Amino acid sequence: MSMSKTTNTYNRQNWEDAEFPILCQTCLGDNPYVRMIKERFGKECKICTRPFTIFRWCPGARMRFKKTEICQTCARLKNVCQTCLLDLEYGLPIQVRDAALKVADNMPQSDVNKEYYIQNIDAQLQDGDGTEAAGAVGRSLAANEMLSKLARTAPYYKRNRPHICSFWVKGECKRGEECPYRHDKPNEPDDPLCEQNIKDRYYGRNDPVAEKIMKRAASLPTLEPPEDRNITTLYVGNLPEEITEPELRDQFYQFGEIRSIALVPRQQCAFVQYTKRNAAELAAERTFNKLVIQGRKVSIKWAHSQAKQGTAAKTDRRFDLAGIPPPSAKPNDYFNLRQEQINVMPAGMKLHQLPSNLVPASAYQMYGQPTYAAPYSNVSSTATSTSGVSLDSISIPPPPGQVPYPSQDASRMGAAKK
Repeated sequence: MSMSKTTNTYNRQNWEDAEFPILCQTCLGDNPYVRMIKERFGKECKICTRPFTIFRWCPGARMRFKKTEICQTCARLKNVCQTCLLDLEYGLPIQVRDAALKVADNMPQSDVNKEYYIQNIDAQLQDGDGTEAAGAVGRSLAANEMLSKLARTAPYYKRNRPHICSFWVKGECKRGEECPYRHDKPNEPDDPLCEQNIKDRYYGRNDPVAEKIMKRAASLPTLEPPEDRNITTLYVGNLPEEITEPELRDQFYQFGEIRSIALVPRQQCAFVQYTKRNAAELAAERTFNKLVIQGRKVSIKWAHSQAKQGTAAKTDRRFDLAGIPPPSAKPNDYFNLRQEQINVMPAGMKLHQLPSNLVPASAYQMYGQPTYAAPYSNVSSTATSTSGVSLDSISIPPPPGQVPYPSQDASRMGAAKK
């Protein structure tokens, strides 16, 4: 059914005439003195096929001219821009917004049903001021956490750049810097972003941009609570320097009763401890990547248990002071040897054949000090350790720093007494 101005004047009383378009900040551009060309009933809407007033303008220097693509009724029905068809509040595709808000707007697809549906929407919007959204989207617009994370905080003017010059791609462009098109490498033909359709974007189906954003939303970082249920303390970082404890308490008291707040102004952080674990989990969920205090985005993390950290630190320090390596976690690694050292040891090698720096002091404490028959003898020791283990099989060398002398030989001292 054709309803263009040149072929038919069917239902002309419902053609749309407007004084100013519905645009987002990105499409409008950064120029406050933008000039627009207005043409009444200059084109058919790409959704409802009704003629409407189109606007054409240049958003800024070195940018391409843009124009409205859909009528204002269709734009208000989805609360989108007439040019880019992105949501006016969040700047996201319709598919992403409807998935987050759980909106199911089953707009008719056939020409007759669509025309009847649009006329009813026009009748509903005549009583308003022209700024509110219509349909199921207008009834469901509310603050959403996921949309707030994905939304752009500033206009994305890079989207207004000129199209790529096809002559430059073929190496035949002779305009140089005067060319109004962009001299840049085009995207790959297999790139799904090259296959965008205006109707798919409007109806929220098979939109490659929306699928890319939804994949990014699935990989957003989350704050997992610790397994220890006794931990009820949150670490609050990146705080303003002039913040006070009452101001911090006002931000976190709404989630539950607070036991204590430890403010560290020098480190610009604080520790908020709750009386119950449920209150701490609720505060972490509501404030993670969302809380802003005095214009600064605060970082929220779970605090670690100080008791476990102190026990581990004391254990490591005790072994460091004694010169003993920490106990090995492997049950068969009696001498705390590194795995790479054991792998390179030939079969049948004993401890006395290892370099002295690879034999820890714990070996001497476990098997006792060996006795030697001579200071420079290669004969293995026949002493017996305090634990009752024969040293014939281990042949431990003397600890570093101790040199045996003949006068200290027990066998010679006994012979001299006789």
